[in-house]
Amino acid sequence: MGVAQSPSNTSPASASVERFLQVRSTTEELCAPLSVEDCVAQSMLYASPAKWHIAHVSWFFETFILETGSPNYRPFDDAYRVLFNSYYNSVGRQHPRPQRGLLTRPSFDEVMAYRRHVDAAMVSLLEGGVDEHIAEMLDLGLNHEQQHQELLLMDVKNLFFCNPLRPVYRDVARRVAKPDGSQTWASYEGGQSRIGAKPHGFAFDNERPRHTVFLEPFSLAKRPVTNGEFRRFMEEDGYARAEFWLSDGWDRVRAEHWRAPLYWEQRDGEWLMFTLHGMCEVADEDPVVHVSYYEADAYAAWAGARLPTEAEWEHAAAGLPVQGNFVEQGVLTPCPGDGGPGDVPGQLFGDVWEWTRSPYTAYPGYRPAPGAVGEYNGKFMCNQTVLRGGACVTPRSHVRASYRNFFQPELRWQFGGIRLAKDEP
Repeated sequence: MGVAQSPSNTSPASASVERFLQVRSTTEELCAPLSVEDCVAQSMLYASPAKWHIAHVSWFFETFILETGSPNYRPFDDAYRVLFNSYYNSVGRQHPRPQRGLLTRPSFDEVMAYRRHVDAAMVSLLEGGVDEHIAEMLDLGLNHEQQHQELLLMDVKNLFFCNPLRPVYRDVARRVAKPDGSQTWASYEGGQSRIGAKPHGFAFDNERPRHTVFLEPFSLAKRPVTNGEFRRFMEEDGYARAEFWLSDGWDRVRAEHWRAPLYWEQRDGEWLMFTLHGMCEVADEDPVVHVSYYEADAYAAWAGARLPTEAEWEHAAAGLPVQGNFVEQGVLTPCPGDGGPGDVPGQLFGDVWEWTRSPYTAYPGYRPAPGAVGEYNGKFMCNQTVLRGGACVTPRSHVRASYRNFFQPELRWQFGGIRLAKDEP
């Protein structure tokens, strides 16, 4: 973790307060279209109610900054220490994750009062200036809240999909589609490459240490796989042909009767998909989204290609500007693209998180952060797979080439998509 640099024309204290309030207000803006009832319900094990997200991110600041950095701070309610603890065993007990939707009390208004209580204490602390440790924890807390902003939208989408009314979260303008161009490839010679976050500036601990990897020559697709391309996999019985599937994936296909990406529905022979702006036709030119690792890997096998490793992906993305379709654009669904200019891949950032073939493990020399925050990433380095690049619901400032997202390979409610790779002869 590193300390963000403040603009030269503002004091470090005022810059920290402004940044803190901006991230906190964004969370509330994302909740604005929701009713109180929307904020309480929990659609599945992996999802959380919006009210819980709102409370938990405040719990994080309270637990890891205010309780240690503000001697006069008094907790809003001692019971919240258990109710809104996610998975930090070092902090104490947690309310069971599958039962977060049963927390009708505290009320939504009480949770918002808790948020105001924490905000006031944080602003007071930051205005007085903070030491390096608190500054680093502030960076971590703000990036943590941005992660929950994305999770909140993922969870709301899944919740609304469970509702037969298929509610609209937010109306957006209809996009003008680009032509669905043929897939092209960017080639890389391979050799030694440095990956991972540099020593200075903010990064999560799982992005470090920076280290050297060796890459064989490879090619990377210049854009993500589209709905139209994935639909051809479906039309050629991709979900029914075991030869394309990993064993665990094939078991999952049969057990859960997969035959299309999550949120796709067939009506009168036409495929529709559910989005945060309601039901719409599946647009062939848009990047396919809400596929599991198993589906991404099976598609790659069907297409005569493979998924990239995370080292290949980062090697290709290093030095490119972080620009694309992020949550700030307000579209909240992937947009079509034609690939990058020249021999550079396009849409590496934004639109969809791109599955890699890399298991989520520690980098050489990795050490978890000391204390309870060491539970943030390290203890999940088992049975999960890395995704890269950010999505249409990710804050732009949250993403960088070294960022490592990770999920279990069977999960589909995150905005996961596909970019192909090939070995060069």
